[in-house]
Amino acid sequence: MKTRSDSRFPSLVRLLPMACALAISASWVGLMVWQVPATGGERAVLVPAPAVDEAISSSSSEKAIFAGGCFWGVQGVFQHVQGVSKAVSGYAGGQAADAHYERVGLGNTGHAESVEVTFDPHKISYGQLLQIYFSVAHDPTELNRQGPDTGTQYRSAIFPVDQGQQKVAEAYVSQLGKAGVYPAPIVTTIEMGKSFYTAEGYHQDFLVNNPTYPYIVANDLPKVENLKQMFPDRYRSEATLVASSVR
Repeated sequence: MKTRSDSRFPSLVRLLPMACALAISASWVGLMVWQVPATGGERAVLVPAPAVDEAISSSSSEKAIFAGGCFWGVQGVFQHVQGVSKAVSGYAGGQAADAHYERVGLGNTGHAESVEVTFDPHKISYGQLLQIYFSVAHDPTELNRQGPDTGTQYRSAIFPVDQGQQKVAEAYVSQLGKAGVYPAPIVTTIEMGKSFYTAEGYHQDFLVNNPTYPYIVANDLPKVENLKQMFPDRYRSEATLVASSVR
């Protein structure tokens, strides 16, 4: 088992998860990219909207699953997005038996720390969620890592729940790659047919419940601030919280 330091927690709570950081960096590319510097070394890139999006759905609720490093920050971002009714931290990419923090932390389960987003497609589309994901939630050019956190469990990955989402995600990754909006190639994987497993209760709503935590202040609150600045019409100040049930 890989030994990792965890500066986020005092010694009495070392059993909580390891530090996960986001360090998004990019350069101006034409007029298609807008960089927003923030505190904690954060930098976001406003990428173009997707040219291909889902057809209008008759359903008022849909799910999407995204992975981009530590799930605290990714969850925190989507909890502040208009049209999202729930964002749950969890694991995707591996088997149910391994969907536990201690096992996922080994880096050999196939799982990635992920967030399942429940949203109203009449208020925000899957493609618009992808735009936020690629703009402010993580750095899609870092392979099997985000910031100082390394391992496949921190990979950039999209887990489509159906073929429609798969088509949109594939088209968008191709679109962004051709547009050259990042200084390095996109390494985001698109992994179809993977189940999502809810993470332990202490992971849920962590950013909202611990806004003064040093790690959250330095690494995750800047993501929410970038969301507010770059997507003001999509941002909401009150986060939607996970139900009180604990795994």
